[in-house]
Amino acid sequence: MKKPYLAGALSALVLSLATSAAMAGPIERACAASANGNRAVCGCIQQVADMTLRGGDQRRAAKLMKDPDLAHDVWVSKRQADDEFWDRYKNFGQMAEAYCAQ
Repeated sequence: MKKPYLAGALSALVLSLATSAAMAGPIERACAASANGNRAVCGCIQQVADMTLRGGDQRRAAKLMKDPDLAHDVWVSKRQADDEFWDRYKNFGQMAEAYCAQ
């Protein structure tokens, strides 16, 4: 009698995990892909990103997280749009550090 319940519970768990992975934002996915991606910390960082960065900025920040050379290029850029993004990105990083530090 308990086996059908276990099968249903397992199906619900698998569906729940698949749904949460599909709903993860770009920052959370980039964080999780890193060598030390802690799911709880990555989720916290995504929450801060949702509060501080627009969607396009989140996707761009995720690229910087994956490629430090690209981050350097943005940092040294003389373009005003890059400077403005860098200011938002720094603010996001400072807030994430303060909010998500363990």
